[in-house]
Formats: sequence, C-alpha cells, structure tokens
Amino acid sequence: MTRPFKVLGIQQIAVGGPSRERLARLWVDMFGLQVSGHFVSEKENVDEAITTLGSGPFKVEVDLMQPLDAGRKPAVHEPPLNHVGLWIDDLPRAVDWLTAQGVRFAPGGIRKGAAGYDITFLHPKANEQFPIAGEGVLIELVQAPAEVIEAFTRIAG
Repeated sequence: MTRPFKVLGIQQIAVGGPSRERLARLWVDMFGLQVSGHFVSEKENVDEAITTLGSGPFKVEVDLMQPLDAGRKPAVHEPPLNHVGLWIDDLPRAVDWLTAQGVRFAPGGIRKGAAGYDITFLHPKANEQFPIAGEGVLIELVQAPAEVIEAFTRIAG
C-alpha cells in the first residue's frame, strides 16, 4: 500500500480542563512553556491559551483549553487530553487517500485552525460507512509549512 503523504511529527497536544489558569500553573509556571497566543470560539465552545515548547520547525504547541460553557458541546475539557495534532506534508492528498481507505473524519472539512495552519480532524469513533477512526482519540491533521517539511526531511535522511 503506497501512502501519498507523510506524517512528519507531533504538531500539538490539546489539554482541557475547567480552568485554563489551573492548567497554566503546571504547563507555564512549572514546565516553563511560553504563551504564544490566545483563541476563543463560541462555535467550538473554547477559550484557549496556545503555549509552546521547542523552537523553529520542531516547536510543539500545548493548547490549554477551557470551555466557554461547561454544560455545552463540544466539551473541550472532557476528556482532559482533548486531541493530538500531527504535522502532515500534504493535507489534501492525505484526506483524499484516508477517506478512500475508510477513515472517518469529523464534520468541518479542511479549514484554518487556531494557529493559522490548515487543519482537519479524524473522528474518534468509527461507523459502518467509515470503519477506521481514532478509537476514542480525536486526531488533528495539520498542514505542515515548508520549513517544517524541509527540517523533517533533512533529519530523516
């Protein structure tokens, strides 16, 4: 089976909780991650601090998310490890190929994410039509920018 795209590495993890401030006590105050942005979306029910570790093409985001309304869906704080984001070298080709293989995607298609990259999500649960999914884990596929593709290609040999 020839895969027409590569998963280059981890782009982000997203951690949810009822209080972004409590999350920041660990990730920012204790671990020393830097706050690099803030994202709020009524539609996605999220108030999010974007923190980072590492630098350049190997920078990884740790998104600290709290719901705007804890009683509304999506519940970005349940489960606490909300999702994992993967750098993809060719997102449109990946989506086409994975869909043809029976992978289930969450609604929304490819769109701009909080950090400005094109993104899409694999659904955490399979169904009859799409029997392959995240097995309980929400997975974000993120279009890698040219410098990330180049850096990962260089170290991969």
